[in-house]
Amino acid sequence: MDSKQELFEKIPIPKALCSLAVPTIISQLVNLVYSIVDTFFIGRTGNSYMMASVTLAFTIFMMTIALSNLFGVGGGSLIARLQGKHDNENAKKVCAFSVYGSLGIAIFYSLVIAVFLKPILYLFGASSNTIGYAIQYVTVVCIIGNVPMILSMCLSHLLRNAGYSRYASVGLSGGGILNIILDPILMFAVLPKGYEVLGAALATMLSNVFSCVFLLICTYKASKSSPLTANPKYLKGIRRQDIKALFSVGVPSAMLTGLFDIANIFLNKLMANHGDLELAAIGIVMKAERLPNAINIGLCQGMLPLVAYNYSSGDRNRMKKAISVARYAGMIISLLSVIFFEIFRENIIKLFMNAGVGNIQDAVNTIEFATVFLAIRALASPMQFINYHSSFCLQAMGNGMKTLIHALVREAVFYIPLMYIMNSLFGINGLVGALVAGELFGGIFALWMLKLSTKQQKNEI
Repeated sequence: MDSKQELFEKIPIPKALCSLAVPTIISQLVNLVYSIVDTFFIGRTGNSYMMASVTLAFTIFMMTIALSNLFGVGGGSLIARLQGKHDNENAKKVCAFSVYGSLGIAIFYSLVIAVFLKPILYLFGASSNTIGYAIQYVTVVCIIGNVPMILSMCLSHLLRNAGYSRYASVGLSGGGILNIILDPILMFAVLPKGYEVLGAALATMLSNVFSCVFLLICTYKASKSSPLTANPKYLKGIRRQDIKALFSVGVPSAMLTGLFDIANIFLNKLMANHGDLELAAIGIVMKAERLPNAINIGLCQGMLPLVAYNYSSGDRNRMKKAISVARYAGMIISLLSVIFFEIFRENIIKLFMNAGVGNIQDAVNTIEFATVFLAIRALASPMQFINYHSSFCLQAMGNGMKTLIHALVREAVFYIPLMYIMNSLFGINGLVGALVAGELFGGIFALWMLKLSTKQQKNEI
């Protein structure tokens, strides 16, 4: 039996889940460092306006993850299900379609951002103090460097779902490490003072190029013994049913991430109404709180191919056990993270903001805001995991419509309206606390959707 097939079919669930999830968790943690390292080094300047500008740019940056999910998660989930049916020929066609689809959408997104950059940034809450810095960052990372960024994310999903989690982890981790090395060099040694945001952007772009090239090489090597390929000849003859199946999961997955990013646009806009320092503070918190999210998303990404394969092969007992083990692990991680953030919140915030340089009073005020914000938003972690876990389970089983409904209800019905309601009733702390309430209601709805989906198959998880 092929080692990858044995992993999906025979190896005990805890061991199989560890084998798939540990590399993805490591990858997510390095990606976390990758995404927050710019914030960390910009915080060394003590410039709250630079920090606020990166908060604005981060939303545009995160939309690329939503776009990479369209073909990465959609194609990767389908590849895992096709492998469960031992249909490697059509899996190769799906892989090629995913690679070139992500390439096309990356180019399109770059053009849209390039044309509407200033209006978008002002819409997101930019001010005269932050617009210049935000333009520098977005131009380099999300316009010039968008193709390697989206393509590398897509390839990591495809590799992971075919059982090559280690390749995906090393590729993204290598980019993250390179970013950490390049940031201080470009920000403080190569470019003159005042161009730290530009230096951070260049470091991120170069790191994405490295990851993309590495993962393309890994895909080529894996193509010799797996249904992975970037060869355009496999674009010919892809079945309509496979394209439909890809988008039925990919679109909801992209919407799930995209709607969360849209919610953050509303959050940034409402926060900017309170002030630039408050905007800088929530930007720091959104980076800090990604620690448990990164671990739990990595856990769910490792779980997805295991669930998808056994769902497709018909081994529902193994599928249910994989879901259950991942659920317990994720809840433990989430609860521990709440305790960690509540105890060390001030120390964590000070890692991101230096109050000893620049405008000291602005930096001190930013730290004070962020410390309070983190104490509130950390409470959302357990229900955030329930939302992620339920959504990944639905994606693994090919239930794209339910994934989409969950994403819409979670963000558009609960979270975004609650921002306005709680901001109006309780002010800035109410706005911050809307995440906790939104994730609670969203998590309850997600569990109901998952139960409804499994009940239709006369299987109860």
